[in-house]
Amino acid sequence: MGAFASKGGANDSYVESVMDCVGNTPLIKLQRSTAPGATVLCKLEAQNPGGSVKDRIAKRMIEGAEKNNLITPGKTTIIEATSGNTGIGVAMAAAAKGYKCVIVMPQLPPMYERYIICRKFGAEVHLTAGAKGVPGMLVYLKDMLEKHPNMWCPSQFDNDDNPAAHMETTGPEIWNQCKGKVDYFVAGIGTGGTINGVGSYLKKKNPDVKIIAVEPTESRVLIGQAHGKHTVLGIGAGMLVKFVEKLSPGQEFKAGPRGIIDEFLHANTDESCTWANNLAKNEGLLVGPSSGCAAKVAADIAARPEAQGKTIVVIFPSSAIRYVNHPVLWTAVKDEAKKALPAPPNMDPEPLLRWESDRQ
Repeated sequence: MGAFASKGGANDSYVESVMDCVGNTPLIKLQRSTAPGATVLCKLEAQNPGGSVKDRIAKRMIEGAEKNNLITPGKTTIIEATSGNTGIGVAMAAAAKGYKCVIVMPQLPPMYERYIICRKFGAEVHLTAGAKGVPGMLVYLKDMLEKHPNMWCPSQFDNDDNPAAHMETTGPEIWNQCKGKVDYFVAGIGTGGTINGVGSYLKKKNPDVKIIAVEPTESRVLIGQAHGKHTVLGIGAGMLVKFVEKLSPGQEFKAGPRGIIDEFLHANTDESCTWANNLAKNEGLLVGPSSGCAAKVAADIAARPEAQGKTIVVIFPSSAIRYVNHPVLWTAVKDEAKKALPAPPNMDPEPLLRWESDRQ
């Protein structure tokens, strides 16, 4: 069944499974954050039941494997290597469908929320050396698959069901929500599945749509630069991802267009976090660093003279609540909260008012 579909009639008040609630996320217009003249619309993927855009690919990859008789509930253990959001989507889907699940992620403090959420869904979590990054996770994953024939991996970086999920759901949703008026599409590059799938769909509907890929400034490997440390989690893994390479096979990774992608733009960690925090304060949108990164790029495009009167659609992959242990995003308010809420608490009855956040 499609998103929000149920077994009975159109007026039924329930769905068969949480998996039927993946997709159909809202598109929200920015009101105060960008230059006047262009319309910037944000696809709020945190509204998926697992809390991120990765729910879409988890659903499609697992259901694709079921369709091809590759996996069976109660027999197959699903294992995936991930920096977090895909792991949560896979863990949620596994729980909903009755699979055992193992999620592999790096042993780094920003993984805290992802770790506990995957565990909450009943998945095992295996942590690998943070210094070895994504390549280290993939080495461990390969070893596990060789040792355990009952394990199956969705392989988010290689599985064609990844971009297909966006070709079949995210792209059509955006086109319909905009009534066909889309001039720019902006998305960060993690696996490359979103920009491949959505971009391909939108280009087929209108070849003049500009597709903009976003990387962290510190890790612009898709234009041939070196990978550096950053904390724009979910994008900029430092890999030449398959779903971008496939857009123009054999083309050198350098600045300029690539297949359906018209431009590769960027924002750094501090800019990404500043934009994420400002979106919360000025728009009521609680989003993570990769959303802030994409929003900064969308705002830069909106300020261009040629973008006047145009519609810019940008993907916001997940909520800021996923990044409470991020080294930058929440630091100021977390430090303040520690002072405001001391442990142990002062239980004296007077004075009544103990703290005002704006008067400290």
